[in-house]
Parts: sequence; C-alpha cells; structure tokens
Amino acid sequence: MRVCLASTSPARLMLLRQAGIEPEARAPRVDEEAVVAETEAAEGRRLPAPEHVLLLARRKAADVALRLSEEDPAFDGVVIGGDSMFELGDEILGKPYTPEAATARWRGMRGRTGVLHSGHSVFRLSPGVAPTEAHAVAEASVTFAADVDDDEIAAYVASGEPLLVAGAFTVDGLGGAFIERVEGDPSTVVGMSLSTVRRLVRELGVSWTDLWNRS
Repeated sequence: MRVCLASTSPARLMLLRQAGIEPEARAPRVDEEAVVAETEAAEGRRLPAPEHVLLLARRKAADVALRLSEEDPAFDGVVIGGDSMFELGDEILGKPYTPEAATARWRGMRGRTGVLHSGHSVFRLSPGVAPTEAHAVAEASVTFAADVDDDEIAAYVASGEPLLVAGAFTVDGLGGAFIERVEGDPSTVVGMSLSTVRRLVRELGVSWTDLWNRS
C-alpha cells in the first residue's frame, strides 16, 4: 500500500515517519490565496478557519491525486493533504513571513490561548477504480507563557523558525519552551493529526497498519 503526502512540509513528513510511514512526497500545484479568494467571492462571505483549512487540504490532495492517476496509473494507495491556520480571538493568523510580523505576533500571543485548525483530506486511489475521498478538521488549543520577554522573542524570531509556520510557532522545536499547554491531539499542532488521518484512512477501507513501511 503506497502513501503519497501532498505536501513538502518537513513537519508533516516527520510525523508520518515517526508513525512508521515513509511516504512519497509531491508538492501540490495550488494557488492558495486565489482558491480562497475565488471561493469567498462566489459565496459572498469570509470563510471561517475550519472551512478555510478544509478547502485547501482538499484542493491540495485532489491536485496530487489527479496527477498521480494520470502519470502513474498503477498507483495503489492513499494521498494525504493538509492545511493549518491559527486563530487567536477574532483574528486568523497564517505564516508571518517577516521578522517584524513574527515579533508583533508573539508580543500579542504571550499569555493568551488560541486554536490551531488543521484540515485533512485523504484520497484512495486504485488502478481502474474511481477515487474515493474522506475529509475532516482537527483542532487543538494552545496556551502561551505569559512571561515570554522581548529578548526571548527577539532571539526566537532571529532563529528563523517562526517565519514560515502557521501562527508563528512550533511545539516540537525552539518554540516549544514558550508553550504552557496544548489541549487536543498534540500532532495537530505539529501539522497533522495522526489520529484523524487514521480515522479517514479507515473510512476508505484501508487499515492504518497496512501503511507501515519503515523498519
């Protein structure tokens, strides 16, 4: 049973490897901002965070699944796509990208609790059979230490770690020391809820243990 990760995220790749799965990895060809803007314009509303991450997870998995079915018709396995974003109060926080944005973000987050939304999409591909799919959103709350000072924030931002991750933090890296509590599946905060992916895989008639391929 083959596994393709529709992502080049090191965190998602690490999670699958730790769970006994060595996936193939393909970068989805999805313009995320354009997809969200088009959907919101069509529906005349701003997408709430859970719908946002689910939309992008589905588009990413669908893109890779379509290319796989065209380029490798013998592919027999699952394609896994994901997307995450952090919600703090009424604000949705994606990747900060710049040191200035990351610094402001951390000054606003310390001592507060937010919710990490993680969208998951799994496609089951079999030769000669129409693809099937299953989707779900997992959530976990994250509470940041109130005593994180400006020098610690500056050092953390200078490390570069928070610049390209949703919410400007990681729980499994340098940022972990600044997080006091996580409620929910911890792997959700890393980038993908393994328990959710297992459930979706089972919905598609595949045993999770059949995906184990690492010794």
